[in-house]
Amino acid sequence: MTADTGKISIEVVRLRVRPQFIFVRGGRAERRKSLVVQARKRAGEAPGDHAGAGFTATKKIGNAVIRNRAKRRLREAARQLLPRHGRPGWDYVFIARQDTADIGWPRLLDDMESALISLAAD
Repeated sequence: MTADTGKISIEVVRLRVRPQFIFVRGGRAERRKSLVVQARKRAGEAPGDHAGAGFTATKKIGNAVIRNRAKRRLREAARQLLPRHGRPGWDYVFIARQDTADIGWPRLLDDMESALISLAAD
């Protein structure tokens, strides 16, 4: 348990192959100015104590440098927030938007946190 929230912290594992991303696309999505978060409960599996996380940025975002910066920022924000706000047995895909690479860090964290809280509410 974490001291500040009283919630159990969960382990986060990476989604790496296309079928995992496609599976999550069929779930719920929350859109914010700086990112889109998709989430879906894994089927036919006990919840366990981990959540899956995948990160993507399309070429519409910009060149490779900008896409990589956006994904690095998403990974770090998810590393900080997903253990507290994610749900065990669920997979999450974080999609970069045009503002992800340049938006202020506190705003990116707020956007991701509000999206994760909205997804966890149902």
